[in-house]
Amino acid sequence: MRVIFMGTPDFAVPALNAIVEAGHDVVLVVAQPDRPAGRGRSLRAPPVAKRAKELGLPLAQPKALRSGPFPARFQSLEADIGVVIAYGRILPEDLLSSPKMGCLNVHGSLLPRWRGAAPIQWAILEGDTTTGVAVQQMEPSLDTGPVYEVLETPIGPTDTAGLLHDRLSLLSATAVVKTLATLPRTPTPQAEEGVTWAQKIDKSMGRIEWNRPAAELDRRVRAMSPWPGGWTPWRDANLKILQARPSEGQGAPGTVLSVRPLIVACGEGALTLERVQAPGKRPVSGEDFANGAHLQPGDAL
Repeated sequence: MRVIFMGTPDFAVPALNAIVEAGHDVVLVVAQPDRPAGRGRSLRAPPVAKRAKELGLPLAQPKALRSGPFPARFQSLEADIGVVIAYGRILPEDLLSSPKMGCLNVHGSLLPRWRGAAPIQWAILEGDTTTGVAVQQMEPSLDTGPVYEVLETPIGPTDTAGLLHDRLSLLSATAVVKTLATLPRTPTPQAEEGVTWAQKIDKSMGRIEWNRPAAELDRRVRAMSPWPGGWTPWRDANLKILQARPSEGQGAPGTVLSVRPLIVACGEGALTLERVQAPGKRPVSGEDFANGAHLQPGDAL
């Protein structure tokens, strides 16, 4: 097929590779513009744009989708289909309908559960035991389109958002190539029941509120890893909690129950802090942090 591929971050790179390897003609790759990055704030190409250049594929990084030369270029390609994975911008209707078979979107959840911006994090936060990817026909409304393909993967008790991100990225590549190989066909409408929304994640959502159950806080630490990270106020700053696990124990929420290992009481049960990072310091084990901070049982976080 003649494919227009639209994606920006590293999540979308395996799918681009897979589409090329499957023999499809990628007539254009569309990614967001280069952005300042690093200490020097020099412009850096997003992963999809970098990979497109390595593959020798035509590349566009438009600042605007509704004006300028891009819309005409997009429509002139007479693509069979568009494939959109984590592009990061809403496509206008005239672009959605321009390819002969419209546009597909690969979404990191089992639609209609977790429509929206952060499905990976919310699946962990809410204690889902299974997630996956869904290949949907795109519609003007967000994540409502009928579904061609669903591939599932379990969410393990130690899975972080970062680990799940990488697994779903590879699963997306498999799902989109499988879908392209079976078109044209009729997709299945999404169920009207079970719709949930995955709102955008911000830094405040990483805060650990010790009056919550330990199992819930464990999920929060994992869902916020690697960004924005779990954290708790400590000595006029924030202590990052990089890795933790539920443990037995009880006490006033936020009270240190043990320093070897470092265990903190929660609203229900306790949380062992396996790896933490103090402001301006390198990551260390919870026990090493407790030693350096001279924590004692009975101290509070």
